[in-house]
Amino acid sequence: MVYKPDVKPVQSVYHALQLFEVFRTAENKDEFGVTELSKSLGLHKNNVFRLLATLASRGYIEQNYNTENYRLGIGIFNLGQKFVSKLGILKLSRPFMEKIVAEVNESVYIGILREGNVIYLDMVETNLPVRVVSRVGKDVPAYCTAIGKVQLAYSSEEEINKIYMGARLKRYTDTTITSLPILKKELRGVADNDFAIDNQEFEERVRCVAVPVKDYLGIPVAALSVTGPACRMTDERLMNQILPVARKYAREISKRLGFHE
Repeated sequence: MVYKPDVKPVQSVYHALQLFEVFRTAENKDEFGVTELSKSLGLHKNNVFRLLATLASRGYIEQNYNTENYRLGIGIFNLGQKFVSKLGILKLSRPFMEKIVAEVNESVYIGILREGNVIYLDMVETNLPVRVVSRVGKDVPAYCTAIGKVQLAYSSEEEINKIYMGARLKRYTDTTITSLPILKKELRGVADNDFAIDNQEFEERVRCVAVPVKDYLGIPVAALSVTGPACRMTDERLMNQILPVARKYAREISKRLGFHE
């Protein structure tokens, strides 16, 4: 069936799309109350409430029970993931991963978050003789990896609790975070700065810095990490040389997924 622009839109669907646009275009704000949404959409509060309730029943909207405001739900994330898979994010990302390696001469990964674990999808290796062992195809606990932390940072506290409450955070090295309150504090810092560092938390003598790859709603659907031996990945080099390059190309990928800052 071919879409015809002169066909009258279904009002309820149109209003739902308008609501998603409010979230998409909001700057530094990811939650809204019913009154705010009513004003933005030009709809009666009762209609907005019913719209939110319908979307929440399918997981596209969720309520923060502490503030009673509403935010995007996991259903939107899953929809974004489906969209990205259709685009072929690996094919899209690889040229930019190669550019990062060419500029900083360290290995680059792309990975996704799945149920508390990171799955490494692809890697472009440095040509230096001392390098990290490939993790492609492996899944690793998210809490002790840069790729994992930079995506966990966009999860709600309820989602973090669901993954980790009552679970034991296994210690892999002396710097592994094994306390949930400390992990939450770390994730708040990651969310504020939009990058994460793995300070030898999963493997000794290996450090990483990761940045998110975002879809058209600003939701991370993957992350890029630059990984190398700790002896080369000094704080100064991570922050001043590697992070700016990784951010630059992660933004280029995100733009091609429809994300606009």
